[in-house]
Amino acid sequence: MQDIQHRKDIELLIDKFYKRVIVDDTIGFFFTKVIKIDWDKHMPIMYDFWETTLLGNIKYQGNPMLKHIALNKKEPMNPTHFERWLELWKVTVSENFSGQKADEAIQRATQIGELMKHMVSQQK
Repeated sequence: MQDIQHRKDIELLIDKFYKRVIVDDTIGFFFTKVIKIDWDKHMPIMYDFWETTLLGNIKYQGNPMLKHIALNKKEPMNPTHFERWLELWKVTVSENFSGQKADEAIQRATQIGELMKHMVSQQK
């Protein structure tokens, strides 16, 4: 199994991840009912975010924390939601990639999830 090396790898990972997310009983409703994401706009943003995060190609410019704080005001997120998001991410990464960047993708997602969980908990 190959490691994450290129934008196409990021796109594959994100596409497969969100296919899991949107049908997930624990977190899918955030994407399909609470915010009703415009997938044509959202996916390129996610590709850019993870390409910036993992490959160092500066494509993403934004503040995901503010988006999640706003989401939390619409529908409160709890630790179970973040844990499920991370579980789906880990499974998706592990099924499709192996290597240093794949490990980094899991490590970064863990850090991001913990930070977001902390930040949204402070908004209550």
